[in-house]
This record gives sequence, structure tokens and C-alpha cells, in this order.
Amino acid sequence: MVHSEMCDNWGYEKLHKHFEARAIQEMKHAEDLIARILYMEGIPTVSVLRKITIGSDVPKQLAADHKAEEEAIKAYNAAISLAGEVGDNATADFLTGILKDEDSHMSGIEELQAQVGQMTLPIFLTTQVGSK
Repeated sequence: MVHSEMCDNWGYEKLHKHFEARAIQEMKHAEDLIARILYMEGIPTVSVLRKITIGSDVPKQLAADHKAEEEAIKAYNAAISLAGEVGDNATADFLTGILKDEDSHMSGIEELQAQVGQMTLPIFLTTQVGSK
């Protein structure tokens, strides 16, 4: 969400909306995971958070988000494997749905990174300006 607001402040409305939509979907994932843990009679741990890297410019934001998505994809794949090993196919299916979203997030980030590389950063940023 911080990257979204930074891009909004810089006038990059399209990037603002891109980051905002992804952040909202990630918050929904967290909500769904909490609900699943409670359903399984567990207690969600939300006081221990992973370090969040805030990029000081758009390329650093995209790189930080790419790394975070890589880590999330790895973690979801491991959790899906574990759920399969213990015979919890419902949880494996649930996590697979989230994993599909994470794969989509990764594709979106890589698409933006490719555009920056092909257009150069200044030209790419001119394509991200929009009216509010």
C-alpha cells in the first residue's frame, strides 16, 4: 500500500492503481488465511511480520515486490505440499487458489519490469501518468 501511495504522490496514477489493487488482494488473502486457521481451530499469529522493503523509486519498488512475491510463491508451494502430505486436500485447494493469484501478481510485476527495460524508465513513467 505504501508503494501505491508513493506513486499517487508522484502523479503515476496507473501505477498507483496497480499497486493498490494488488495490496487489496493481498489483504484479502490475509483475511482468508486467518479465517481458514480459525476454522481449523488454530490461533493466527499476526504479531510476527516479515520485513517489508519499501522502494525509494519505481524500479526499486518493483524489485522489492518481485522478491516478496517469489518468497510468497515458495511458501505457498511448500504449504500446499505439506497439506497434501497430511491428506488435507481442502486446505491444499484453498492455498492453490491463493497461489494462482500470487502467480498473477508475479506476472504483472515482470510485465512492468520488462516495459521499464524496453522503454527506459523516463518513457515508461510518462505512460503511467493519468488523471485522478
